[in-house]
Amino acid sequence: MNLPPPGPLTVSLVVEQLWQPVPGGSGTYVRELVAALSSVDGVAPVGVRARGGHGHAGLPDDLPLFSSALPRPLLYEAWSRARLPRVPGPRPDVVHATTWAVPRRSAPLVVTVHDLAFRRAPEHFTPRGVRFFERALRVVRGEADVVVVPSHATAADCTAAGIEPDRVRVIPHGVRHDDVGPDRTRAFRSRHGLTRPYVFWCGAVEPRKNVATLLDAFARIVGQTDLDLVIAGPDGWGDAPRDVRNRLAELPAGRVHALGAVPWSELQEAYAAARVFCFPSLWEGFGMPVLEAQAHGVPVVTSRDTSMAEIGGEGVVLVDPTDADALAEALVVAHGERHDALAGAARANAAGYTWHRSAAAHVDAYRAAAGAAR
Repeated sequence: MNLPPPGPLTVSLVVEQLWQPVPGGSGTYVRELVAALSSVDGVAPVGVRARGGHGHAGLPDDLPLFSSALPRPLLYEAWSRARLPRVPGPRPDVVHATTWAVPRRSAPLVVTVHDLAFRRAPEHFTPRGVRFFERALRVVRGEADVVVVPSHATAADCTAAGIEPDRVRVIPHGVRHDDVGPDRTRAFRSRHGLTRPYVFWCGAVEPRKNVATLLDAFARIVGQTDLDLVIAGPDGWGDAPRDVRNRLAELPAGRVHALGAVPWSELQEAYAAARVFCFPSLWEGFGMPVLEAQAHGVPVVTSRDTSMAEIGGEGVVLVDPTDADALAEALVVAHGERHDALAGAARANAAGYTWHRSAAAHVDAYRAAAGAAR
């Protein structure tokens, strides 16, 4: 492969995800990657978005932003079905589709595939959503010069879906956290009436997050330990939010605290004040909350045979996420006999995941795409 000569590559990144009602983990990836690229030599990033986005949505203020003439629904459909239009703004050296919204290939194309959950559990998505993802997957197979994935678990799914392994690059995300001191954790506890140590969970309440099993596990230990349960995040879709509310009503009053959606600064306080973080998701492309909790030195209980097991290092207790008894036992272990060892291993593991390192690997991927001449 002949790589292009050294020099900054202009890369048009699709940043439209940040104007979605709930940007989610993909939004975190877009925001942190773009910010980190500014500190890496060899790339000149620009952002592209649909018509109607206002402000920078947390992106660097000096990032050039170019808007399509089409609003989001029409732009996504045009890219998906007609493969038109090309990205707005000056013609770049590389186009980077950071989610399944994949523009026309008007320059060497890099696509980030976060996961193929729609193939693993299509029942967790609307039929329309599955059709959109399948069309995007066909585009990636046919047009992408480089496919970036955050984990080996997602890489294996991509190759099983027909993407050649030599086009796939595993580039883990980084993790950013706020140093939270004792004064802030005390204030957080006081605001929310938290007088006992607690298990923490965060995310959008949707089927694959498996919150119901966590509640079943907590019900088994609530009378045996001093642990409370704190959950934070917005309602997702499907029956999961209603199911979770019903199960919450069956637990002892005062032992479960549902905070709803919280701002980033308060999320950091919730992590830092937790005794244990539990993330029993059935499947994730990466599982960022695992690293976020570890960065605060919090032991993690999470799902074996998933990307979370892959990235968690020695700071996790791994269980079958569908087994409430095993999950309950793991919570007791992480709270008790193994807590201090797990906490130290968690912090050390998270320190190895930086956005600067991730951004530098992305620049290598951009150069590979620019030199691929597919």
